[in-house]
Amino acid sequence: MPAAERQALKVTLESLGEFKKRVDVALSNFEDSQGSAQKVGAHRLSEASFKGVGRFDEATALHTAYETVHERLTTLSKNLGLQIEALQIAVNGARGNFSSIEEEQRRRFWEIQTEIGRQEEEARQEKAAAEASEHREGAKELSDDKNAGGGL
Repeated sequence: MPAAERQALKVTLESLGEFKKRVDVALSNFEDSQGSAQKVGAHRLSEASFKGVGRFDEATALHTAYETVHERLTTLSKNLGLQIEALQIAVNGARGNFSSIEEEQRRRFWEIQTEIGRQEEEARQEKAAAEASEHREGAKELSDDKNAGGGL
């Protein structure tokens, strides 16, 4: 390997080392922040917080929307932490070759990838179900409008 290529590789490895340090700091900061999955998951409001005592359908709908958003934020927060952890492992592996990292880290990397893939598939299925539900509701409204108009 020519000297220029060795120097370029050395600079790249040093840059990679600096990048790894930044990823480590980002992960640590994230885990200690209010955005961590544990802290986001701990902040929940009950349905009573929205409506008090009695029947108030709009408050119930608002609470349902709140729960949906809260669940998604918790999932996104957890996913971000997993992505950063996987990136940290990948950076460690890229310093030499992936086989130079411990078997436990390799296993954890693929475990994270599997979990992220599972979450993405669940999100796709939820989106498809929501779209199908909206389509059914829209079709029902059209049918109801037709039936109401037909009797006039």
